[in-house]
Amino acid sequence: MSQIVEKARQQLRGAIESALVQAMQEGALPEAPLPAFALEVPADRSHGDWSSNVAMAGARTFHAAPRAIAGAIQQRLSLEGTCFSSCEIAGPGFLNFTYNRAFYGQVLQDIQEQGAAYGRSGSGNGRRVLVEYVSANPTGPMHIGNARGGVLGDALSAVLEAAGCQVQREFYVNDAGNQVNRYGLSIEARYMQLFQPDFPFPEDGYLGEDVTENAKAFAELHGDKYVDSDSQARREALIAYAIPKNIQVLHDDLKRYRVEYDNWFHESSLHENGAVSRVVEALREKGCTYEKEGALWFRGESYGSEDFVLVRSNGVPTYIVPDIAYHYNKLVTRGFDRAINVLGADHHGYVPRLKAAIAALGIDPDRLQVVLMQMVSLVRDGEAVKLSKRSGKAITMANLLDEVPIDAARFLFNSYEPNTRIEFDLDLAVKEDAQNPVYYVQYAHARICSILRSLQADGIEPRPCSLEELALLAAPEEAELVRVLSGYTDEIAGAANSMDPARITRYVLHVSTLFHKFYNACRVKGVDPALSAARLQLCVAAKTVIENALALFKVTAPDRM
Repeated sequence: MSQIVEKARQQLRGAIESALVQAMQEGALPEAPLPAFALEVPADRSHGDWSSNVAMAGARTFHAAPRAIAGAIQQRLSLEGTCFSSCEIAGPGFLNFTYNRAFYGQVLQDIQEQGAAYGRSGSGNGRRVLVEYVSANPTGPMHIGNARGGVLGDALSAVLEAAGCQVQREFYVNDAGNQVNRYGLSIEARYMQLFQPDFPFPEDGYLGEDVTENAKAFAELHGDKYVDSDSQARREALIAYAIPKNIQVLHDDLKRYRVEYDNWFHESSLHENGAVSRVVEALREKGCTYEKEGALWFRGESYGSEDFVLVRSNGVPTYIVPDIAYHYNKLVTRGFDRAINVLGADHHGYVPRLKAAIAALGIDPDRLQVVLMQMVSLVRDGEAVKLSKRSGKAITMANLLDEVPIDAARFLFNSYEPNTRIEFDLDLAVKEDAQNPVYYVQYAHARICSILRSLQADGIEPRPCSLEELALLAAPEEAELVRVLSGYTDEIAGAANSMDPARITRYVLHVSTLFHKFYNACRVKGVDPALSAARLQLCVAAKTVIENALALFKVTAPDRM
């Protein structure tokens, strides 16, 4: 939490403990160890700014009714020198506390002092975290689900960094295995059909236009050189030509989407350096495998999953073996404290298998955390969009970015918890009114910039205010806005802990709503100069928090709209 809020929490705990000690010394409560109790921010603000269950927690310790304990504490509670003005007893014995005006001034001073760093904390304790997301097969263009995964992984990485983790972003390139073999058969067929039109196309081949385009480009480069070659050699040449081109397209499309990685890790490297075979041998040596019908099986039931095949009877590893080797590389070879994977919901059965395998290798499976992301559907004019008008095929991520501003795509995709299905409204994404959430937030920022320009035209510049001046911010709209601004650091820490960056989207929408309410209720210009200066500092603080929140998502904060 922010320094000011943490200071308030510590002050409150100290005041409650001092009151308990005094109550015991005066005989109002029996002598006993201080009970463990919680301090929480109530969801319902009518219950105060902080609430404590200390009276209920102490009922057994003091052999007294919670309301009686609460009364004993309240009578002896000193809030002098703290950030609080009052304490009330509610319900069965909750103690509810209200901030004083000095607290609100300290929050605004803290935001001004920290600026772009406001909201960041050390709650992550510097843990090294590897976040892997998108990791689309390089066998075709990315789809709408990848668009959601790209924003989710990118925003989650930013939130973890802001919470004090050391984060690396990684794309796992599946450039080996069955998918690439299928692609090789597909592009081979398209290449051969340029010279032998009757050459058969595989039943389960890739039908995308990119396959044909890559085959034609290969033919322009090499002509019919590979027509009479051995089929295996021909496919290898085509794959070696096309897959890097496809990977570059993935890279370019993601960069356009403002998604960039620290590492592009190639699955093929795990085969080339022997990591795949080593992990199979390690599991065998640990007695975690058995043979059945010529295949090598993993004893998954011993580690929380079902048994599954590691190596087929033909000696070829199944798809999960390179993934096991990859996660061994993440958590052991490279030594990350945590590995976070953003995956589609269709991987729910795969996760227990992977966790079981790494547990068998002696790795704490809790170090692997998986965010399962639900499906995305597109909606236009209230109806589902299934086809692209241009291609007749499913709309790709690149198609989407041709239609929708990147700011809108990044913000709207991050407006939902990962486990929530999304109906992405294409009409809403391009609207320039308050119905569009990203426009609404950006407009709040632009509105603040407009206020600053108007005042600057009259020679009035923002300036640091004293706590006495900031105490003039007494209107309910002012207090509520400052209170919510004070919680930004906690929101980031909470988003990092829950691996749900959409919390920040909801938060910045709330800040924008409260700013509009404040601005409509409280004049910044044409009032007492000290009050005007205090309100101007509140405007700048709201502007700072909106900018900081949008920056996490790489969404722009325009100064004019």
